[in-house]
Amino acid sequence: MGSPENARDQHKDEVHSVWLRPRRTVRGEPPLTRERIVEAAVALLDEEGVDRLTMRRLADRLAVSAPSLYWHVDTKDDVVDLAVDAVFREPPAAGAGWREDVTAVLEGWRAALLRHPWAAAVPARRRPAIGPNFLAQMEHLQAALVRAGFAGTGLSAATWALYNHVLGSAASQAALRITAEERRVGQERLRAERDRYPTLADNGYLYDDDWDGSFSTGLAYLLDGLEAQIGR
Repeated sequence: MGSPENARDQHKDEVHSVWLRPRRTVRGEPPLTRERIVEAAVALLDEEGVDRLTMRRLADRLAVSAPSLYWHVDTKDDVVDLAVDAVFREPPAAGAGWREDVTAVLEGWRAALLRHPWAAAVPARRRPAIGPNFLAQMEHLQAALVRAGFAGTGLSAATWALYNHVLGSAASQAALRITAEERRVGQERLRAERDRYPTLADNGYLYDDDWDGSFSTGLAYLLDGLEAQIGR
C-alpha cells in the first residue's frame, strides 16, 4: 500500500487544466460538441452563478444525459475554465501608443467581467487562466508594455498590477450588495464615531460608488506610475 507522500508526489505530476490535456477523439462525431457545452454553461452561469452549476444541471439544459458531457470534459472545473475563456473576445488591434493599448485591453476585460459577474472571481482560484482567448488578451497587454520599455521582473510587476486593478474593480462591483438605507444608516454611524473614523466620516465613504470613475482614475494613476519607471 502506497504512502500518503507517494500519493501526493503522483498528484503533482498530473495535468489538471482542460487546456493542456489532449481532447478525446471517437470514431465519428458525437452529437454533443464542446462548443455547445460552453455556450450552455455560460448561459447557465449568467443566470444562476458558479455555485449552482453542476454537471447534471448542465446536461439537463442541453437535453442530454450527464455521462455524455464526459466525452468532452472531465470535471466541473473544466467547464468553468472553458466558460471563463469564452467570455473574453479578441483584443483590439495595436493603437497609437502603449497607454492606449493597455487601456483598451483593461476596459475590455472589465466590460466582459461585468457582463458575466460570476467570472470576476474565477480566474484567481486554483488554476491559471490559460485559454486561447485570455492568452491573446494577455499577449496584447504584455506586448504593449514591452513596447513601452518594460522587461524581466519589471514587465511581470507591471502586468500583475494592471491585472489586479481590473479584476479587483470588477469583482468588487459585481459582489457589492448594499441598499440606500444601509448607506444612510452606515454613514450616520461613521459620523457619530467621527473620533475613530474622521476621514471616512468627512468623505462619504459609504456613498463612494462611482465605479467607472474610480476605475478610470485608478488606471490613470497606475499608468502614470508605470510611465515614471520607464528608463530608470
